Amino acid sequence: MIKIKIVSRQQQRYVQLLTAAKLPQLVITEDPSQATVLLADPPLIATSLNDYPHLQWLQSTYAGIDALIKPQLRQDYQLTNIRGIFGPLIAEYIIGQILNYQRHFWRYALQQQQHQWQPHPYQAIAGKTMVIVGTGTIGQHLAKVAAVFGCHIIGINRSGIAASDDFNHTYDLNDLDYALTQADYVVSILPATTDTNDLFDQGNFSHCKNVLFFNVGRGNSVNEADLVNALEQHHLQHAFLDVFKHEPLATDHPFWDHPQITITPHIAAESFPEQVFTIFKANYLRFQQQQKLEYLIDFKRGY
Repeated sequence: MIKIKIVSRQQQRYVQLLTAAKLPQLVITEDPSQATVLLADPPLIATSLNDYPHLQWLQSTYAGIDALIKPQLRQDYQLTNIRGIFGPLIAEYIIGQILNYQRHFWRYALQQQQHQWQPHPYQAIAGKTMVIVGTGTIGQHLAKVAAVFGCHIIGINRSGIAASDDFNHTYDLNDLDYALTQADYVVSILPATTDTNDLFDQGNFSHCKNVLFFNVGRGNSVNEADLVNALEQHHLQHAFLDVFKHEPLATDHPFWDHPQITITPHIAAESFPEQVFTIFKANYLRFQQQQKLEYLIDFKRGY
């Protein structure tokens, strides 16, 4: 038998899904010493990995696994994450924020409360240039959606090779500064690795020209003090931030009261249990048959 333990905020729902699926040889256990498989939220399991002496495979319920790849943590098991389901949610978030901001919907909501009739000039998305930093499955889906709105799409990745036909141009990270000079919108969808720490600093921000900046990847990629300076120096027009170096964001953090920063509490793309379970089920059948798992994480690369 293959014994699995679930460690998740959505534990009850995952138990329901596992029970209904009746996967071969699978038994749910509450005993860490018996579990060989974990289905877990990374932040909840990271501090107790050593409690699982027989762990062979951990299926993350998140795309982001940075909580599990810190050098002091064990790496003697197979780690897989979730991919391919967050693109639509991230695209909704980015396009929704752009439309709300550029079309002044938030302002009209306030004016309605005041019974005030006051039109405001606005800009269209069509014809703008969006620089997407990180061209994995999420970035590719965002590129496709933004292209439908008439955006010119530039991708940034390690290789400089286009990930899909929806990117009009693709540059490697060494040319990020050049890409930023062309941007109206900059979207960071980067994982948390040592290479991405403070990638968006004063040096890179200085190449921007009054852009809308979005971080929906990981908070480590943004130098927070340099971001504030970039807003004050008009390199950035507004910053939409869903992820931060330390979460939850401290109540006294200066971002809260900055008029050019919009904060959301890491909700741009939720891990819905039904979608996660579809990926877990396919991987479990591979695990049971001793086949290579999908979406394996390379601990050295961090993704």
